[in-house]
Amino acid sequence: MRIGELSERTGTPRRLLRYYEEQGLILPGRCANGYRSYDERLVDRILQIRGLLDAGLPTRIIKQILPCLDKPWLIHFSDATPEMVATLENERDRMTRRIECLTRNREAISQYLDAVLGNHATS
Repeated sequence: MRIGELSERTGTPRRLLRYYEEQGLILPGRCANGYRSYDERLVDRILQIRGLLDAGLPTRIIKQILPCLDKPWLIHFSDATPEMVATLENERDRMTRRIECLTRNREAISQYLDAVLGNHATS
């Protein structure tokens, strides 16, 4: 498939797909005319990459664990180095702290909205 179709199917801008290619996260094939050709399997791979980026993982770490992603949403990594384990534990802990902060902020905004909407309902 061409980049436009991959962009449409994954909801990922073309520019971002090219960035993923530059970072070595995806590798398109080439047609006889030199155009990029994206394999069907890249749809799931792009969604995995976006999910990992949304979770806060940097592309350098994503690039390291991508070889372990052999099925959509399933991670296999039998030969993890101690450094990789430590890096992933640190990232997981950082995400946990971020989730806790976001949860507190969401609750504060909900309480504020409840108070504002409650005040408007009684006015």
